[in-house]
Amino acid sequence: MQKKELKLEGLDCANCASKIECEVNELSGVHASMNFINKTLTLETESAIDIQNTIDQVKTIVHKHEPDVSVKEKSSEKETGEDGNEDNRKTQMIKLIIGGAFFAVGMIFNFQNWLEFAIFLSSYIIVGGGVLLRAVKGIARGQVFSEYFLMSVATIGAFLIGQYAEGVAVMLFYMIGEMFQDMAVDHSRKSISSLMDIRPDYANLRVGDKLKKVSPEDVNIGDLIVIKPGEKIPLDGNVIAGTSMVDTSALTGESLPRELEPGKAALSGFINKNGVLTVAVTKGFEDSTVSKILDLVENASSRKAPTEQFITKFARYYTPVVVFSALALAIIPPLVIPGALWSDWAYRALVFLVVSCPCALVISIPLGFFGGIGGASKKGILIKGSNYLEALNNVEAVVFDKTGTLTKGVFKVTQLNPQKNYTEEQILEYAAYAESYSNHPIALSIVSAYRKEIDESRIKNYQEKAGNGIHVTINGNEVIVGNKRMMESERISCENDVDTTGTVVYIAVNQKYAGNIVISDEIKDDSAQAIKEIKSLGIKKTVMLTGDLKIAGEKIGNQLGMDAVYSELLPGDKVEKLEWLESKKSPKGKLMFVGDGINDAPVLARADIGVAMGGLGSDAAIEAADIVIMTDEPSKIASALRIAKRTRVIVFENIIFALGVKGIFLVLGALGLASMWEAVFADVGVALIAIFNALRVLNTKNL
Repeated sequence: MQKKELKLEGLDCANCASKIECEVNELSGVHASMNFINKTLTLETESAIDIQNTIDQVKTIVHKHEPDVSVKEKSSEKETGEDGNEDNRKTQMIKLIIGGAFFAVGMIFNFQNWLEFAIFLSSYIIVGGGVLLRAVKGIARGQVFSEYFLMSVATIGAFLIGQYAEGVAVMLFYMIGEMFQDMAVDHSRKSISSLMDIRPDYANLRVGDKLKKVSPEDVNIGDLIVIKPGEKIPLDGNVIAGTSMVDTSALTGESLPRELEPGKAALSGFINKNGVLTVAVTKGFEDSTVSKILDLVENASSRKAPTEQFITKFARYYTPVVVFSALALAIIPPLVIPGALWSDWAYRALVFLVVSCPCALVISIPLGFFGGIGGASKKGILIKGSNYLEALNNVEAVVFDKTGTLTKGVFKVTQLNPQKNYTEEQILEYAAYAESYSNHPIALSIVSAYRKEIDESRIKNYQEKAGNGIHVTINGNEVIVGNKRMMESERISCENDVDTTGTVVYIAVNQKYAGNIVISDEIKDDSAQAIKEIKSLGIKKTVMLTGDLKIAGEKIGNQLGMDAVYSELLPGDKVEKLEWLESKKSPKGKLMFVGDGINDAPVLARADIGVAMGGLGSDAAIEAADIVIMTDEPSKIASALRIAKRTRVIVFENIIFALGVKGIFLVLGALGLASMWEAVFADVGVALIAIFNALRVLNTKNL
């Protein structure tokens, strides 16, 4: 598959955007996703397909619906400008003022019929000429059921039945509403963009003894960059000189600054607060943390929620149904009701047409979901799609990994228990040499406690048994280091078994038990509170899966208030246990798994919703999970659930409000109790209210 992102400059019609997306998806071998908020269309095509030919076909489809929209390949550089929106708005404002003046003259003074018609017609053409032109172009391209067509038919119909003032007024207020609607959408775009305003503008590249200001894309791995106070760190790297406090809130949502010093990792998106830092670049711009996060958030709309998909389908059928209903309303009653006037029923039909535009739904629903994703990202919660955000509302059980998720994952050797023929130093040395090839936190803690250099020439015949331990030859001695299962499989008796809540690592030398090492981990500060909050949100079951000893797992589970704890599990066992738990949930219920995103990749992939903890700087975590918690705080799970619930409430408020108001005015219009003026409110006014209501989802401060 190959991917291409197109920028649709000047795209302001949400209904047209959904139609473009549907038609592009009908192209052979093409999957398209429209992001109306960012005005982008993402194409995924089979590698054998000519991408340029596909782009040409896309341009034809776009111009069929929106002839004035410019289709360009999206630049990787920071977007600037407003696509000419301000100039268009000024032109529109001038037309509204001039057209409004003609309308006011026609309303205030009494003129002869032909002169009154001429004044209102002039006002109508000045204000609504653009709408008429777009309607004609749409009909010529076969796009009959557009909002421009609906408004044109309704207002021209008003003129034909002698309602000149009302025809102009409807177009005038429609255009004013559209202008405010565009401003509201632009405001929402800016609000969401500002939440993720972490893209660096430049990098200070060290060239010899001088600094050169360059684009981050032009910096190579190994180059040295300098970050001055107040500047964003543009690329990932390691600090080689200088110390400073950095603001990590753009990535983590946390206000507490972090100290960087030589040897520590500096991630793109951090803001340098005081000192001057020299950083050796370790990743190119495309692979940097800030680029991955921006790409993740900006493309979240490609995974649409079921509610969004329903609204898109609904809008495709809703408008034609209303148009034909209006036609029936204009024709049938005068034919069957004695004394019914054609002009009266035609007017009612025109009211029907004005109300029918589905823009309030088509704009506000995706805006609500995208706002929820944007608001969550500001708190350090990256949600990869609207579908996952909506799925959070149906979570019935949350399954946690223990190490690094509920506990700090910072292991320390707390006990050395050698057998009679061995010393503490000997069993620690054997364990350190055996674990020296592993990156597991337990292995790292043993090597760290050894505090001596590992001579790899002493290690032979290294074999690792996943989830159990290591079999290796050290200085000619056969050494086995692992858990209780490893000892049992080798038929080695552990004479002085340990009763502890820590993790026990057993050591055997030449098939004889040599002793054990106890390694302890600490529970995170907010783990207990997180479990309590999750349960308060209606989650039916909390479960902990761990490869640790039963006694250690159950003690931690009881401290945290877990409903169930399953211990001594291998990675494959965790998948099996997750599948068993999934079989117990309701058909619509969702199972969430929370892990570290590296060791738990199979389980994260298998769960309905996979959540990676501590994803900051972890490529594996960002790739594996559906949701990434950028900090190590389990309490962010509860925040994500609250954001999802609030987003759903606001989305359903908009659906009920928009459909309710439109339904009421359709009935009132059919009964002759609503005028076209009121119908304009039911269209544009409802859209405006729905958009501003959707913007409330951006406020996630107290969630």
